[in-house]
Amino acid sequence: MKRILFCPLLALSFAQAGEPAQQNLRTVTGIPGLVAFWDFVKREPGGERFVAHVPEGTDNDYALDAGNYVKDFWGQGRAATYDDFPLLGRGPFGEAVLIRKEEEETFRPFLYIPRERLHDTPLDIKGAARSVTVVVWAIRESGNHALAGIWHEGTDLKREATVGIRKVERGQRQYALFAGLNVRGAACGHVSENGASSFLNIYALHKSNSADVSPEVPSDAPADVLDASWQCFAMAFDHEAKELTGWLNGRSGDRWLDNPKKNNLISFAYNAWKQGHLRREPGLQEGEDTEFPEDQFYNPPEDEPVSVERVGGNDGEKVELQEFGYTRVLVTSRKGDDGNWQVVDRDLVGLRLNPWWYPHGIYEPADDNSGGPFTIGRVIHSSRSVGFTGWIGGVAVFDRALSAEEMETLAAIPGKPKGWAQSTD
Repeated sequence: MKRILFCPLLALSFAQAGEPAQQNLRTVTGIPGLVAFWDFVKREPGGERFVAHVPEGTDNDYALDAGNYVKDFWGQGRAATYDDFPLLGRGPFGEAVLIRKEEEETFRPFLYIPRERLHDTPLDIKGAARSVTVVVWAIRESGNHALAGIWHEGTDLKREATVGIRKVERGQRQYALFAGLNVRGAACGHVSENGASSFLNIYALHKSNSADVSPEVPSDAPADVLDASWQCFAMAFDHEAKELTGWLNGRSGDRWLDNPKKNNLISFAYNAWKQGHLRREPGLQEGEDTEFPEDQFYNPPEDEPVSVERVGGNDGEKVELQEFGYTRVLVTSRKGDDGNWQVVDRDLVGLRLNPWWYPHGIYEPADDNSGGPFTIGRVIHSSRSVGFTGWIGGVAVFDRALSAEEMETLAAIPGKPKGWAQSTD
């Protein structure tokens, strides 16, 4: 186990947190690859800002500012302060902050580290051959949006909310953990290779969803209910396996989406899969979009099927459901005069959402003027929606993909037994 360097501030954090929280803190900081861990107990000397536990010898302790991104980008609303984040007084590590259901449309507060204070630091995980894990201990009251990460959605989308905006910036997405997105309450990992959109959609669509989902618990529930309601959300991108995985309470689980062609957002991934296959066929194919960018094709490996099930056909035609690692494909073949079968049609009928195949690196902003901040509780977003609400009791970032065993260890911190899981949606 990695040795923790004790200092007066850390000792104060321990004293405030109590022995169980101290042990939980030691568990997190003892896992190799930790970049930063905010327990919302440790604060900067003589100040109010929360700072992170970081490896010994690290200069940057990633102090969190309070901000209202609507004021920053639209010039509307009031400034945020730490008073806008009520404290619970307890939690897995001794304290927790509340992300509230803000009713004022011009007030969307978050805790954040400005880009200029994180650019090119260990927290700025980016580029090829880089992996990342984000873990957040939270109680979800409502919503399915951002928990923590470097995920500036951009303010350049043409929509009613951006009319009159003062500061227009393109998306600067790198990595982040969400509370569901396509599957409300799941642990959703999100990564981007370009900071912007995917598959010709306006949004980034490389995301995974854990098999299990978290419950909704009122933020003002009785103390015993809150204490029993902590969830361990996590995402891990493993660049070697090319997999992005969502984990909830130490379990990832398989999640598939049937009929992706009919899904509002994932239909764009369906088209990216289709266009990639059509482009590889000689000549111009029916339905082929010659202007579809090659770097936006989505074609997970389909060399050898995991399983094959015949689901239709006759003596001269057969229809098979072929399952691969990340796709389920309906393959129609016809028998030729020579007796050999020839594939005449392939259609994507199932797409794996957990883990999600991701063959790219992580977006690299050109400089500290173009990258996004690290935010907790919300992200900068053109829609200015409320997003996630609830208690956040700890945020940890690692510069590698944690193992299943390590995920179980972190999930046990809120008191969930090994193998504990919520029911799926």
